[in-house]
Amino acid sequence: MSPTSSPPEDRPATGEAVDAAPAPSNPGAALGRPRIGLLGGTFDPPHVGHVAIAQACRDELGLDRLLLVVANDPWQKAPVRRVTPAEDRYAMVVAAAEGLRGVEASRVEIDRGGPSYTVDTVEQLAADARRLHQPAPQLFVVVGADLVPTLETWHRYRELQRQVTLVVVPRPHAPAPAGPEGWHWVELEGPRLDVSSSEVRALLEAGKPVDGLVPEPVMRCIRRRHLYAVGR
Repeated sequence: MSPTSSPPEDRPATGEAVDAAPAPSNPGAALGRPRIGLLGGTFDPPHVGHVAIAQACRDELGLDRLLLVVANDPWQKAPVRRVTPAEDRYAMVVAAAEGLRGVEASRVEIDRGGPSYTVDTVEQLAADARRLHQPAPQLFVVVGADLVPTLETWHRYRELQRQVTLVVVPRPHAPAPAGPEGWHWVELEGPRLDVSSSEVRALLEAGKPVDGLVPEPVMRCIRRRHLYAVGR
């Protein structure tokens, strides 16, 4: 059974690419529905790639808000490696969002506690809108193309399919990603910065420079909090 038997009129049939036109041309915008993007992650640490993707999503999709959602307990990563405490990661994301129009740090998953599941965050945002008697938001969940094959492992992924548009970010030096089956989706046209948090962590922990890889406000936060052995 298709996860959306009757797609909303501002979306195409399931599995087709979504037009990434700005908000004024979108029927949902005419109904007063805010367009909210969710770029979730561990952000350990946030880097220039995160910032560039956030700004590109905001501009290409005509978003009213782009939330950098900091995972409280990244359940797929915590068993594999030590993860920096959530409050430290949130502080770095606040620094990363400094001065970015329409981009803000979100601690919704930290405040909720427990493992961080995107579907819970999406449902919480919808419930908050109902409680405040506001229009239901149009929600866009941003993921890297490398995560597309894992979507069916996500918690309650079929419920998530019905509620969001997926924004697929291509990997650098990789072919265009295939559309994820069963999802409303759009491919982000840019940017494709070849940088990762694991690379940045390794450089910082080795005492090597990360010039051009980490926004300066984030570096100030890292030094102030003595993260990744910096300043110790």
